[in-house]
Amino acid sequence: MEELLNSVTDENIDSVDINFKEYLTFKLGNEVYGAQVGNIREVIEYGKVFLVPNVPEYIEGVMNLRGSVVPVIDLSARFYNKKSVITKFSCIVITEIPTEDGTTMVGVVIDAIKSVANLKEEDIENAPSFGAKIDFEYIEGVAKIEDQFVILLNLFKVLNIDDLAKFL
Repeated sequence: MEELLNSVTDENIDSVDINFKEYLTFKLGNEVYGAQVGNIREVIEYGKVFLVPNVPEYIEGVMNLRGSVVPVIDLSARFYNKKSVITKFSCIVITEIPTEDGTTMVGVVIDAIKSVANLKEEDIENAPSFGAKIDFEYIEGVAKIEDQFVILLNLFKVLNIDDLAKFL
């Protein structure tokens, strides 16, 4: 985004199209997913996650992020009931989810980062009502990026704070 803004001059300002959304694309198993960058605070290397007893399998635990306790969700376990295999490419995506009191940070375990893609509204298609391996309500849409279909997630629904609050 910064490169795009730096390239804008008075001469070409009318030709710059800023009607796009940025998506972080990432691997989860054999699938590629995307999430709007505006919902993401940072991406960090997978580190120490402290287990929390008596929580669903998809809640990996909590982590200390510069003094803040952040719940960590395993997306593979949430979607497929299969815990992620942690590798050197595994990351935790720190998201900010709106709540009644402001925002709450939630970490999401992913297998690997792919890229950041700029998508126009017309690049995003409605998700088909069949064939998805995850709950349909979690899907914002589907886009084709670099000859590969990417499932675009609605992180607010995937990381429903009301559901998580029951356990943390």
